[in-house]
Amino acid sequence: MRNRLRWPAIAFVAILAISGCTSGATTAPSTATSAAPPTTAPSASASEAPASSAPAAPTPEPAADCARSTDAGAMQMWERSGGNKGMVDQLVCAWNQAHADKKINLSYIVHTEMVAKIAQGIATGDVPDLMGMDLIYAPQFEDAGQLVDITDKIKDWPELKTASPGHMTVATYKDRLYGVPLYADVSSRFYNKSLFKAAGLDPAKPPTSLPELRTYADKITKLGGDTKGYYLPGNCAGCNIFTVGPLVWASGGQIEAGKCGDEPLTGNIKPVLQWLRDMSKSGNVPDGARAETGETFHLQFGSGKLGMMGTGNFNISLARDQMKGHEFDFGISLLPGLDAGKYASFIGGDIVVVPNGSKRVDDSVEFMKFLLSDNTQVEVYAKALSVGRTPYTLTFFEQINSPSGPWLQMLQKVYYTDDDLDTVINDAKTAMKAISCQ
Repeated sequence: MRNRLRWPAIAFVAILAISGCTSGATTAPSTATSAAPPTTAPSASASEAPASSAPAAPTPEPAADCARSTDAGAMQMWERSGGNKGMVDQLVCAWNQAHADKKINLSYIVHTEMVAKIAQGIATGDVPDLMGMDLIYAPQFEDAGQLVDITDKIKDWPELKTASPGHMTVATYKDRLYGVPLYADVSSRFYNKSLFKAAGLDPAKPPTSLPELRTYADKITKLGGDTKGYYLPGNCAGCNIFTVGPLVWASGGQIEAGKCGDEPLTGNIKPVLQWLRDMSKSGNVPDGARAETGETFHLQFGSGKLGMMGTGNFNISLARDQMKGHEFDFGISLLPGLDAGKYASFIGGDIVVVPNGSKRVDDSVEFMKFLLSDNTQVEVYAKALSVGRTPYTLTFFEQINSPSGPWLQMLQKVYYTDDDLDTVINDAKTAMKAISCQ
């Protein structure tokens, strides 16, 4: 049982659909495992907030009633807002039902504000007892000494041997453990079978390469009205690494500099960027996507107006909820590269960690064990995917996820300007290399 099910949460139907498309496919490059030189976590003054021209991020929905508690002895837990809210609600509700004497009061923080809020809380001592942290930021906070080292409390757990490797890699720093998997976000391509049929495309045969994807998108966009063939989020760094990153990896490219001295943006970068520019300028992408900061990203596919979209497993239940009244059939496959039959996926998600200053370390560790238990894995989690990539760098935020960082700046020049691509790539290379050596 443990060897099959010790992975973080991901919808079972997505795994069936995705794994069924991997025959003959190559996986993305393996995750770099060498740590960069020590750096610090994003400062309290650093913000992930969108550019000033973007609309203010809305207040996130509250946690489900069963995931909140007004008990004086309740543990406080922070989690970032986003598409996996339903899964985290379920996990905390299951814990609260089984642990009436130490319930968790779950709060959601707008995802664009989460890193700054965590850093500020750690600096001032105003921290929750435990929190879900975007796994990609874990190395920075571990290196800065801002998370509780839980190695001696969990090192003998048999469940760790089969925990998600990508999650455990970033939860480990200098052979010390700082967290366990909470859930997985797996990027994939959703496609609207109803629009495929309307455009004369075979709904049983999604495109197997980027050139073929462009052909399909053109035909779907020609249906007219608000219908568009594809979606590229224009103002969301994280959305782009999640859904555009795999297009690069599947084409043989490398994006980030793992450590000082590494060369970023290598391999087939330029051809993929040219494909992205052509897609953006072809009319296949909705005009509103240019302002997408990530707050409404997970709501796009369920509108029924998109032929295809790179998104995540979280969109399965969301799309079904949204499509009431305009139901349509949809399928799921991996994201393709330039050559037919080459695919990749980004495995992201969250780990559970304990910030320095927590007064409930032992109880938080007990929650971690609960997450990895067979009962939780079978009854709450579903089976997971073992194919994909999780980038490892201590400067992921600065290189990739910052709204003012080189990754998004590069893509916005690709999407919305005619700037020379060689110059665009070289500028981004220079910035990424400088950041990796800070």
